[in-house]
Amino acid sequence: MKMQEIRELTTKELLEKIRDEKRRLVELRLTHAISPLENPYEIRNTKRLIARLKTELRQRQLAENPSLKKTKKN
Repeated sequence: MKMQEIRELTTKELLEKIRDEKRRLVELRLTHAISPLENPYEIRNTKRLIARLKTELRQRQLAENPSLKKTKKN
């Protein structure tokens, strides 16, 4: 899923997609532990998709409420 497609999702759809992909990742890991996956890169791709989804969700949270943004302490 490309970033453009992710940006078009609603926040509710984003949350659902994150939940679904986390479940998929668990299933992939369990399957891979029992017998090797045909394409083990699916695990990596799923983790990256979850990261992309979470990044978009966080960007939306910060856009709504800038006070949530962490500040650097020197």
